[in-house]
Amino acid sequence: MLDKEFLDKVCDQIISETRIIDDKVYFSFSSLPSLFFRSSLPLSHLFFPFLFSSHCKEVYSLKNEQEIEYVWEKYKKEVTTIMDKKELC
Repeated sequence: MLDKEFLDKVCDQIISETRIIDDKVYFSFSSLPSLFFRSSLPLSHLFFPFLFSSHCKEVYSLKNEQEIEYVWEKYKKEVTTIMDKKELC
């Protein structure tokens, strides 16, 4: 069973470490900006979920793919919402 309260806190922390500057998303788990939120590549592009997964295991001690998938899906949704709000401003 997933501890969603803990996983939500992990996601919130990763989001707080994410920077969005000029439509570029800078992840705490990568020094490279990502443009795939606003490009034709899907958000599930393999490179970033791999980095995300590694980050979750190493920094937050997530143990299984189900936990990581939960945080990844929530993270994608939250960051997309943040970017959409920025466009409205």
